[in-house]
Amino acid sequence: MTETLLPTTVVGSYPQPDWLVDRAVLAQNLVPRVRMKGMWRVAEDALEGAQDDATLLAIRDMERAGIDIVTDGEIRRESYSNRFALALDGVDLDNPARTMGRAGKETMVPRVVGPIRRTRPVEVRDVEFLVANTERRTKITLPGPFTMSQQAYDEHYRDEEAMAMDYAVAVNEEARDLKAAGIDIIQIDEPWMQARPEAAARFGVRALNRALEGLEGDTVVHLCFGYAAVVKEKPSGYSFLPQLADCTAAQISIEAAQPKLDLSVLDELSGKTIMLGVIDLGSAEVETPEVVAGRIRAALERLPAERLVVAPDCGMKYLPRARAFGKLRAMAEGAAIVRRELQG
Repeated sequence: MTETLLPTTVVGSYPQPDWLVDRAVLAQNLVPRVRMKGMWRVAEDALEGAQDDATLLAIRDMERAGIDIVTDGEIRRESYSNRFALALDGVDLDNPARTMGRAGKETMVPRVVGPIRRTRPVEVRDVEFLVANTERRTKITLPGPFTMSQQAYDEHYRDEEAMAMDYAVAVNEEARDLKAAGIDIIQIDEPWMQARPEAAARFGVRALNRALEGLEGDTVVHLCFGYAAVVKEKPSGYSFLPQLADCTAAQISIEAAQPKLDLSVLDELSGKTIMLGVIDLGSAEVETPEVVAGRIRAALERLPAERLVVAPDCGMKYLPRARAFGKLRAMAEGAAIVRRELQG
């Protein structure tokens, strides 16, 4: 992933500034599947420039905190998935459907009314902006095909797997363009594999592998139990994780701090690099570097340092910015403590 031992990164998102988004609106519509234009405080004709400015702030915060692999903070996104998912053909944006969300609450989702097709680049400019504004290694995230198939209401395919495979083709086309634009690492976000393990077992890995097909360089798949702002109580084990040993992603990203994950599951992913969550985003307390170092040491009892990447549990979108920065800085300092121990 990088020449640095125990490299640090973020899962993807970083808090958007209060002058850019209305956090009250965001809190009422956590993780929207359809458009949520009302969350933006800036007029539409000035929005892109404001998002650029806020993206620079996110990049600089990550750099100041000491993060080795940076993202654009997903500042331009209303949610981790809807920016890409709603840019595809075959989706009715104007007449959403109601379905049950991952947290067990009714939510609005896009209706799939035709073949899912990608007709244009969606995140290429985001990558170009990121690469142009940092000297560090870079990562961009895309919603996974399985997750997008679970976040939509199918009125066309009548076949979950067929729809997921078309989403996979769209993700693959986008990922190829993102690599060409200069990104170092592509991460596919698949939290719904944990939420719906039976369906994931049927076709989730196959769809993921299609999304990653032919990609050169580092690739990651991220699974989690949900944002800490949405899911307060989390199990100590994943319902779907060992199955990812068969996926083509080089790296598996999991959360471990808030759920106090039983790290014995890492034994079943012996061929993968693990991007391990060592920052609890459900706690208002900013961890000390020593606490972070202890969590890293626990992981090193299960895998070598060369196969460990250090990260927060999940995206940091819903945290106050000062808390997010403090947690990232503690994470970088904790990794540095263990790095020095390993290097003698």
